[in-house]
Amino acid sequence: MNAKSGKTRICTVVGARPQFIKAFPLSRAFAAAPDFEEVLIHTGQHFDTNMSQIFFSELGIPPPKHQLNIHSGSHGAMTGQMLEAIERVLVIENPAVVIVFGDTDSTLAGALAAAKLCVPLAHVEAGLRSFNRRMPEEINRVVTDHVSDLLLCPTTASVENLAGEGIVKGVHNVGDIMVDSTRLVTGIAAKHSTVITELGLTPKSYGIATVHRQENTDDAALLAAVLDFLEAKARERPLVFPVHPRTRRATQAAKLKLERPGIRVIDPLGYLDMCQLLHNAALLITDSGGLQKEAYFHRVPCVTLRSETEWVETVDCGWNRLWAEKNYRPRRDIAEYGDGHAAERILNILRSEIVETRAGQGVTA
Repeated sequence: MNAKSGKTRICTVVGARPQFIKAFPLSRAFAAAPDFEEVLIHTGQHFDTNMSQIFFSELGIPPPKHQLNIHSGSHGAMTGQMLEAIERVLVIENPAVVIVFGDTDSTLAGALAAAKLCVPLAHVEAGLRSFNRRMPEEINRVVTDHVSDLLLCPTTASVENLAGEGIVKGVHNVGDIMVDSTRLVTGIAAKHSTVITELGLTPKSYGIATVHRQENTDDAALLAAVLDFLEAKARERPLVFPVHPRTRRATQAAKLKLERPGIRVIDPLGYLDMCQLLHNAALLITDSGGLQKEAYFHRVPCVTLRSETEWVETVDCGWNRLWAEKNYRPRRDIAEYGDGHAAERILNILRSEIVETRAGQGVTA
């Protein structure tokens, strides 16, 4: 607790685009709550303006109190540097709980720093599994879940995954916080984004492609196959391709062409522009976990450029298919993702399981 304000201090660790989006509704909820004080720690994993800073300016998230500026290294190097830096911050801030999101190196570093300092750890989006241990994200998810005190799951399947690994204590199905974020942002994007006009697009006449996963970018043969797949799909409808910095570097190193017939290559977009672009698209082709769900929230069919997905509901309900598959399953709504009140549930869980517990133990600082 902050002795001056009387509020419970929360440290939120973010570092990559998906985490900014997930943090947005929770940060709004903390700001409106009279009993919480949030301290944002930005690792710097995504540092490009369009991949990082623009989220804070567009969404009105307060600037991070701690900007660590750690990026562009290997997984081990970045995770180690982040762990060391986050630990220093946590010692200074002395939070009641640390919150991490998703499955990035920033997630893992924040989780390990909290666990080693015996600070309660809450993992938002816990329990997701692709069951592909070659993915760094899968390792990050598993390790983070096994050191977390509160496991805030988006779906029943994620709760079941944890139970299968022997994790049942502190597990809560709160719904998907991305529903909260999408509901908050879609209207804002419609009012403020001009991307459709700027790109000269007709709604529902184009598709979107995004590629950034290490398993696709670091294998030159696989990356070539992905780009060939996009070129083939672009014969059906034009594709807008906001290119991730990692993907651009990988294509240059492999001497592969990004500019192909029917594919419009552009720089990464701000969140509002991407939201508006997706809302008006006819198709999404992506290797992003978060965008698979965002496509469903906008009722846009998706093709996933991977051999598996952690968001199995999107495939089961016919809104998504893996790129090796030819057909979608019968389409139906996904009630599993909740009602857009995940942030509210998370705050209530923090009150009951962290704040009240600490008070009962006589902890006031």
